[in-house]
Amino acid sequence: MSGQSKWANIKHRKAAQDAKRGNLFQKLVRAVIVAAKEGGGDPSMNMRLKTAIERAKAVSVPIENITRGIKRGTGEIEGASYEELTYEAYGPSGIALLIEVMTDNRNRTTPEIRALLTRNGGQMGDAGSVGWMFERKGVIEVKNEIKSEVKGGAKGQSLDEDALMSCGLEAGMTDMEPSDEGYTLYCEPTDLHALQAALEKAKYVVESAETPMVPKNLVEISDVEAARKIFRLIDVLEEHDDTQNVYSNFDVPDDVAAQLEE
Repeated sequence: MSGQSKWANIKHRKAAQDAKRGNLFQKLVRAVIVAAKEGGGDPSMNMRLKTAIERAKAVSVPIENITRGIKRGTGEIEGASYEELTYEAYGPSGIALLIEVMTDNRNRTTPEIRALLTRNGGQMGDAGSVGWMFERKGVIEVKNEIKSEVKGGAKGQSLDEDALMSCGLEAGMTDMEPSDEGYTLYCEPTDLHALQAALEKAKYVVESAETPMVPKNLVEISDVEAARKIFRLIDVLEEHDDTQNVYSNFDVPDDVAAQLEE
């Protein structure tokens, strides 16, 4: 349906980033705390909490940490109170950035994020300056393999794209495109868990299900040094203890990406 994957640009080198991000467990538990605070401690009634728990479990956050985070969010036990903030900014080559943080002290976090931007070729923007360039989407990554026999394929074979598309469309999918290891499915955020459940019931391997901010249009970065500066800025932003997500609207062509890996 779509051509080039927008999502691939958002989660650039995601596995490598997560492997080196400081305090990853702490970041994920914070997401559990805030989700429980806003929607209650029952994941069957709080889809945001359900997603936060699934993300924490995916990287082996201990269940006791998750349980404690839920109780902190609902007020059953005391702890720091976190708030969510989204900074709008510009990076090298004029790319747009949305930086989502969870902090217990905005007076500390805001100047720290501003300093990271300034030192790495970026600058803080005003509220509304780049937010209109993004939209919230449900995004599901499906691996190109068969968990067990499914319609359109058998164990040991690649997925049948038409069968996957049919299953997705019946469950609220709005778009689908190939990715490096399978397929990326898009939907409205409110349909994310219904789509995920339908895919898992059909025995497809769901690698992730999230509701990121997806850029409406992409800015192509064809200069290697410019791309390197952008990745460096995103790296330092993601390494900040309070950062949860960094979204951007740039696209690096394959030939440039290959040079970055050299």
